[in-house]
Amino acid sequence: MAALEQVQEFLALLAQFKEMPLNRESLESLIYWRDVKKSGIVFGAGLITLLAISCCSVISVFAYLSLTILSGTIAFRIYKSVMQAIQKTSDGHPFKEYLDYDLTLSQDKVQHIAGVAVAHVNGFVAEMRRLFLVEDLVDSIKFGVILCVMTYIGAWFNGMTLVIMAFVSLFTLPKVYENNKQSIDTYLDLARSKVADVTEKIKAAIPLGTKKPIAAESDKDK
Repeated sequence: MAALEQVQEFLALLAQFKEMPLNRESLESLIYWRDVKKSGIVFGAGLITLLAISCCSVISVFAYLSLTILSGTIAFRIYKSVMQAIQKTSDGHPFKEYLDYDLTLSQDKVQHIAGVAVAHVNGFVAEMRRLFLVEDLVDSIKFGVILCVMTYIGAWFNGMTLVIMAFVSLFTLPKVYENNKQSIDTYLDLARSKVADVTEKIKAAIPLGTKKPIAAESDKDK
């Protein structure tokens, strides 16, 4: 009986997630653990799913997960039906309130999501073009260094391991930063100043890495 009550509580929490708006505030609430129960459910379910995918195929994980949920809901439905027959009550379908939820996406929300996605894709393509075609030599060199580091990371970890590490970091690093913001900012500012100094020295040593002033270009055109 306790397990069936946990199933009902889990469904109630899912209903609360349905009512949460898909915005920046709701995402921050999850990754900063404002509500421990909701964040714990999302983190636990996501981590278990990713670990399962790393061991089995996506189809198998989907099938087993769906069978587990279906078995729980069928058992709970049968249990409630038996209890209603014994107690001679007419409570109706135990999942009626969840069946009545409107799961359709509004056209405005779809257009908003599509617009945000297109903006990010366009920005990414423009940045890749700028880096690969060496609009700024220093930026392209820094991008090349990052790619070199990624080759070593790829040799140490596979793609699924990196996804799991990124997911765990999403739910841990923001909270760690929030609790130690002052000391972390001090070290970050120090690192930024060092990087800025090195970048300036490279730009001074490589004139091609600096862009011509707009005023100078306009005088040349005249």
